[in-house]
Amino acid sequence: MENKELDKIFVNFQAGKGILFEHNAVRELLLGNINPEALVRLQNGMHHDPHSFLGLHALSDEYSVIRCFMPSAQSVAVESEHAELSIEMQRLPNSDLFVAIIDAAQKAQLAHYKLHWLEADGLRHTMVSPYSFMPTIGEIDLHLIAEGRHWNAYDVLGANVIEVDGVSGVRFTVWAPAAERVSVVGDFNAWHGLRHPMRSIGSTGIWELFVPGLHSGDVYKFEIRNRQSGHVFLKTDPYAKSMEMRPANGSKVFETHYQWQDADWMQERQESEWSQKPMSIYEVHLGSWQQTDEGGFLPYKELAKRLIDYVVWMGFTHIELLPVAEHPLDQSWGYQVTGYFAPTSRFGSPDDFRYFVDYAHQNGIGVILDWVPAHFPKDSFALGRFDGSALYEHEDPRQGEHQDWGTYIFNFGRNEVCGFLISNALYWLKEFHIDGLRVDAVASMLYLDYSREGDNWVPNKYGGRENLEAIQFLQTLNYEVHDQCPGTVVIAEESTAWPMVSRPTWMGGLGFSMKWNMGWMNDTLNYMEQNPVYRSYHHNSLTFSQMYAFTENFVLPLSHDEVVHMKKSLIDKMPGDDWQKAANLRLLLAYQMLHPGKKLLFMGGEFGQWREWSESRSLDWYLSDNPLNRGIMLMQRQLNHMYSGLPELHQKDFDGNGFEWIDCHDYSQSVISFQRKSDDGFVVVVMNNTPVVRERYRLGVPLSGNYECIFNSDAHEYFGSGVGESLIATQEIEWMGHSQSIEMTLPPLSAIVFKPQTQR
Repeated sequence: MENKELDKIFVNFQAGKGILFEHNAVRELLLGNINPEALVRLQNGMHHDPHSFLGLHALSDEYSVIRCFMPSAQSVAVESEHAELSIEMQRLPNSDLFVAIIDAAQKAQLAHYKLHWLEADGLRHTMVSPYSFMPTIGEIDLHLIAEGRHWNAYDVLGANVIEVDGVSGVRFTVWAPAAERVSVVGDFNAWHGLRHPMRSIGSTGIWELFVPGLHSGDVYKFEIRNRQSGHVFLKTDPYAKSMEMRPANGSKVFETHYQWQDADWMQERQESEWSQKPMSIYEVHLGSWQQTDEGGFLPYKELAKRLIDYVVWMGFTHIELLPVAEHPLDQSWGYQVTGYFAPTSRFGSPDDFRYFVDYAHQNGIGVILDWVPAHFPKDSFALGRFDGSALYEHEDPRQGEHQDWGTYIFNFGRNEVCGFLISNALYWLKEFHIDGLRVDAVASMLYLDYSREGDNWVPNKYGGRENLEAIQFLQTLNYEVHDQCPGTVVIAEESTAWPMVSRPTWMGGLGFSMKWNMGWMNDTLNYMEQNPVYRSYHHNSLTFSQMYAFTENFVLPLSHDEVVHMKKSLIDKMPGDDWQKAANLRLLLAYQMLHPGKKLLFMGGEFGQWREWSESRSLDWYLSDNPLNRGIMLMQRQLNHMYSGLPELHQKDFDGNGFEWIDCHDYSQSVISFQRKSDDGFVVVVMNNTPVVRERYRLGVPLSGNYECIFNSDAHEYFGSGVGESLIATQEIEWMGHSQSIEMTLPPLSAIVFKPQTQR
């Protein structure tokens, strides 16, 4: 088309005389001299690159056209930034496309132009056009995401508040390679999927759109049309940093403004050697630790004061939170995650959760999170079949579904999936200052035939049952966490005999910091549940753990899994009448604290909650006023403080030189005795696992002198019988390979600790 014809079109348009859409040449010009299907695809929600059509495009050296697609708009005008220039747009007949013709002088004022439109409901709106911006994601970011090695992917993908050319807004980015079209929808566009279609960035499978004017708090989802089926559906953002309170499930834009106050803690964490420090972990489900008087959730800030103050008083060093990532079902306890980057809104905002962690750190308490990379739920709004294909999971159900749990399994052979999970782990550690992750269900990740019968599984490329991709994922995860966040820990819940779980990756290990000692837990509970009359026949259950105690860095767990599903509470597992049940529980808790390894105790166990735990109600705190239960609580408090204060009980938790049997063979009396050692000293531990008082019980000891009893689980203040001596002198009687020995009275169902006074 010649310039004089363009001049005529421009003059007519500016004069409001129309632009003769019925003239084919004009129509093709204003549509951009492109395939007429482009408008049809846009109108039908099938266009993969709306920026190539919408926005400002040159017609010639002198003239340009601005196109916008505005369903439900009655009229649209183009305005400059400060409204010095305003041009009415014209609707293409039988479409929702509006166009405006501008000259070079006007173009200079409309770099990032505003659209001012009137809706059918009579309301007027103004927004800077999203289609006036170049892509806001760089080639290096795209390359690292495709490699699965963008460890800060959460800064690129998802919804991030940014500023582009002086314009503030939100960049939306999502990975959906099987999509034909992706749109951002929310209250800001009446949830209309054709208002804000995103552009596909090359062949990366990533879609991007910068929407000016949006801000923290805006609710959104992605509307996705699958390329193969044409099915259109709504999905929450996998990288959403905040989500709505259930049962609503929208993603929310979130920008943190929190100012941390825990610099001293973070510095100390980075510089100290955690393996030689005490770690007594209090496992907590935030929704049921305590509740409001009406049975509702306490907010993060209130929980911080109540829970952390209690933990400090009790002497625990860490808390471990059952998953706090967003989840729709309370009964899942958080293990069915639908918002991996969003702290659950049940208790407040992400910054409220930052306050919770900060408050813990300022009071000397570490925070560990349960983290769930093994599987995810099938909720239609979340990760499952995200873009209409098996994107985050395997297509083959023999690899991609947990039959027992009714969930999907992550495809660890896909770079972007591994990158999603590792960046998520680092996100909690970096952005929320979390001190460690407890990785749930590691055994289910390691074995391709986990909980599968017959041939209902797919062997690896060598014909074996090991999940090679999951192993590589775990090794990479652990390497990156320890490299980027020194001082943090990663703990495996792994229940099999897989070797070297907590050994470095350079040795061929999985690289975890620690592993839950499920063998110790099962054997010990089995022993303690026996009537003391029969414990002599199960003595090996109590002592066998020392055969492998130092093959891994172990945590000794008495977790939530042991007090649900008709398993009974810890105290109710114990045999005997109420007094003996309490004495047995005190004995169990003492054995946990005195055995090599870091410790974990689920809430309620520390004061002998009688009922099984339920996520729907608060712990029975009234029991702490009962002398029997109060005695258990006071004993656990003393144990915690003693464990933290005595290097003999924590310095060599992972070192065989920190433990030595005195006598592990006295099965007939159900008594065991051993030493716990540090670089500078030792203590003597004796356990009497029957209700019989053992008088004149003799032990060989390595040093002569007086031995002071520094702990007795049978003390009166713990609701015990008060049997036992406070000070014992050695006698020059050879016993158990030592030249001197001590003689004592062993209280019933008790653990006692002696320390030589020469070491004080």
